[in-house]
Amino acid sequence: QVQLVESGGGLVQAGGSLRLSCAASGRTFSSYNMGWFRQAPGKEREFVAVINWSGVVTSYSDSVKGRFTISRDNAKNTLYLQMNSLKPEDTAVYYCAASRIYYGGRGYDYDYWGQGTQVTVSS
Repeated sequence: QVQLVESGGGLVQAGGSLRLSCAASGRTFSSYNMGWFRQAPGKEREFVAVINWSGVVTSYSDSVKGRFTISRDNAKNTLYLQMNSLKPEDTAVYYCAASRIYYGGRGYDYDYWGQGTQVTVSS
């Protein structure tokens, strides 16, 4: 069992930056591939980024590539999402998710989810 708690969301102006964190419970965090997803009001959940268990391999959606960076610190059981050059269209609730086996952007293949943290980007 893995419990995930996101933090770091807030209100920021367009062009600004935020860093989201996802704290994981348990001793097996380092064995999970971790992803970030987001959901805007009235829209479906969207894949943002994924990182493999070791932190060596990462992938991003086209909409955030070059602006967002996913990383992890296995010693601290924490996942991060550094978001730069934020745009109003990045406004959403951001979720972290964990998968023991799957690496990719299909949300339904993830085993555990956090509660989400709100990110609002004003124009």
